[in-house]
Amino acid sequence: MKKALCIIAILAFCALGSVPRAAAQDPEPHRKAAEAKAPEPAPKEVTVVTEHSIRIDGQTIPYKATAGSILLKNDKGEPTALIYYWAYTRSDVTDFAKRPIAFLYNGGPGSSSIWIQMGAYGPRRVVTANAAPTGGAPYQLVDNQYSLLAKTDMVFIDPVGTGFSHAVGKAKDRNFWGVDEDVRSLAQFVTKYVTRNDRWNSPKFLIGESYGTFRSVALGNYLQAHDNMYMNGIVLMSSVLDLGTISFHPGNDLPYVLYLPSYAATAWYHKVLNPRPANLPAFLQQVRQYAATTYANALMQGANLSATEKEAVAKQLSQYTGLSVDYLMSADLRVSLPQFMAELQRSRGLVTGRLDSRFSGATYDPLSEYGGYDPQSTAITGAFTGAFHAYITQELKFNPDRPYMVAADGAGRYWDWKHQVRGEGYGFPGAPNVEPDLKEALITNPHLYVQVENGYYDMATPFFETEYTMSHLDLPASLQSHIGLKYYESGHMMYVRVPTLAELSANVGAFITAHEGPQP
Repeated sequence: MKKALCIIAILAFCALGSVPRAAAQDPEPHRKAAEAKAPEPAPKEVTVVTEHSIRIDGQTIPYKATAGSILLKNDKGEPTALIYYWAYTRSDVTDFAKRPIAFLYNGGPGSSSIWIQMGAYGPRRVVTANAAPTGGAPYQLVDNQYSLLAKTDMVFIDPVGTGFSHAVGKAKDRNFWGVDEDVRSLAQFVTKYVTRNDRWNSPKFLIGESYGTFRSVALGNYLQAHDNMYMNGIVLMSSVLDLGTISFHPGNDLPYVLYLPSYAATAWYHKVLNPRPANLPAFLQQVRQYAATTYANALMQGANLSATEKEAVAKQLSQYTGLSVDYLMSADLRVSLPQFMAELQRSRGLVTGRLDSRFSGATYDPLSEYGGYDPQSTAITGAFTGAFHAYITQELKFNPDRPYMVAADGAGRYWDWKHQVRGEGYGFPGAPNVEPDLKEALITNPHLYVQVENGYYDMATPFFETEYTMSHLDLPASLQSHIGLKYYESGHMMYVRVPTLAELSANVGAFITAHEGPQP
C-alpha cells in the first residue's frame, strides 16, 4: 500500500513538470529500509496425525501417530525454538490416568531420536544385519512386535539442533547445547506436551540411551524440583552418569579398572582367548573380581610397582584380554579404549567396534596406535537414515521443507558441560557428573524406580562402570533397592540384535507395568 501511494504521488508531480531527480529516487531506499525492519513471520507449530494399527502378542492395538512440533519461549515470552517430536498413542483409551506415557530420546550429545525409535520401541522397525554392515537401499521396514506400545504411549523427542528441531527468533541452536540448557528446554517441552494432552495424571517414564541417561537423571530431577512433575520410573540404556569414569586422562587409573571386563567380553566374543572359557557370565564375574582387587592395587602403586609384580599382572591381563604380554608391559598395564580397538584384531587387519564390539571392520592403517573409526556406526547409519526418511514421508505423511539432522552439526564440540547441582561438590571442578541428581530425585520421590540396561559388548559405556556408579550413590538401603540392572549379550545399541531386542522390550515393559500405579 505504501509503495502504491508513493507511485501515485510521483505521477502527480510529473504531471506538474516539477519533480526533481532526487525526489523521484527517494521511495526506493525508504522501501528497502521498511522491508529490512519488517518482523520475520512468527514460527508456527505443525501437527500431522495419521491412524494405524499393529498386532502385538496376539492383540490388535489401534494407535494414532503424531508428527509435530512444540514452540518454546523464554521468560519474556519470546519464541526461542521449535522442538519436533514423534508421538504414538493408543487410540482406544478412555482413561488416561490408567495409561502410562514415556518420553524417549537418544544421546550424543547431539543425536536425534531416530535410533531408539526405529530400532527399539517404535511401532515400525528397520531391519539391519547382525554384527555386520547392512548394505545399500532399499531397506526393509517391518511392524515392530517388540514395540512398547502395548505397555505405554510414547513421545520420541529430537532436541534442538537434531532432527527437524531448531532455534527460532533471536536464539541459535548453540544456545541449547549444554547440560543445563538441554535439560531446561526438554523440561519445557515435556510440561507443555503433558498439559496440552491432559496427561498430568498419567504414569510417567523417561527412557534415554547413552548421553540420554545422563540427560534423564538431570531432567527427571529438574521436572520434580522445578515443575512438581514426579516420575514413576526412569530407564537408563547404556548408562554413564560420571563422565570421569570413562575418560582416560593422565593420572586417572579408574577407567582402566572399569573397562577390563568389557575388554574381556570382547576378546571372548572374537575368540582370541586361549583357553576360551565356556561360560561368559561366570568368566566376567571372575574378571570383575580381579579388576577390583589385584589389578586396581597394581595400578594404585604406580611407579612403585615391582617388575615382578608388573609382569605377573601383565600375564593375567593377557589371559583376560587376548593382548600380548609385551604389548601390556609396553603400555604400563594401561590400555585405553582406542588402543584396544586397534590392537585386539590387528593381526587380522581389523579394527574392533566401540559402540558394539561384536562389529569389526577393515583397519585404515595397520600400524595405527588407535582405532580410526567405529565399525558399528558405519554398519547401520545408512539403513536407519534411509528407512526413516521413507517412513515419515510415506507412512506418517510428514515432509517439512528442511533437512532431518540425524546428528546436530557441531553439538559435541560446542557442548557446555557445566552443571549446577544443589548442595554437592567440593574442591576444584571435575568431570561432568549427575550422580547427585539421581540421589536427590530418589530421595525427593521415594516412589521413583530406576532400571539400567547393560550390554556386555558396549565399550562406550561399559557395564562395570555402571555397576560402580550405581553402588556409589550413597543412598539409604531402602532406596538403593529401587535401582535394578539388566544384562544383554549385545552392545551399546542393544536392540540391533533381535534376540536381545526381545529381552530388552520384555524387561522394560515389565518395569513399566510394575510401576505404573501407586507404590506400596
